[in-house]
Amino acid sequence: MPSSLFTWVAAAVLLFWTVGAYNRLVRLRGEANAAFASLESELSRQVQLVNQLLTEDDEPPASVFDGIGGSFWGGLQGAASQLEAALAAARHKPLDPDRIAALAAAQSVLATAWERAERDDAHDLAGPRLPDTLTETRAHLTAQCIAGAARFTQAVHRYNAAIAQFPAVLLALLFGFKPGRGLEAMPVSRGPAG
Repeated sequence: MPSSLFTWVAAAVLLFWTVGAYNRLVRLRGEANAAFASLESELSRQVQLVNQLLTEDDEPPASVFDGIGGSFWGGLQGAASQLEAALAAARHKPLDPDRIAALAAAQSVLATAWERAERDDAHDLAGPRLPDTLTETRAHLTAQCIAGAARFTQAVHRYNAAIAQFPAVLLALLFGFKPGRGLEAMPVSRGPAG
């Protein structure tokens, strides 16, 4: 009889631990997904900034990009489209390492396109060609994106650490919890040239 009682107690403890550990993994995955949703909102604002510069005929207003070549505008518009597509792909599986790698690459391309304008802008002796309000808005959005990327990366690291711990790793394998990828290499813009 005592052996039977011990078996039931051990089974109950194992069951409660399994449910608790599973719920913890689900909660951590949910936190990482929520952090991505916040980051996605910030990155979408970068795309919206580029789209706001378009007029009805998909051309930038001359007053904003006066003296900046069409290749800059085409590159900026293409980079924003690439970021928008990468965001759409990552939205459905924010812990998929390949989708997050594509998102990081798209963000890097957009940051490079903006930096090109700022770099070219800094060498103009007649004064800046990009309006100060646009440069300030972009710098503010970039700072928010960097903070959002840091929160997402921290949430992913907590989730990855949890699914790698023994014995939770057994549940992770059983229920298909896979490690994610953060945005550790999120490009940092140098901001306005000064």
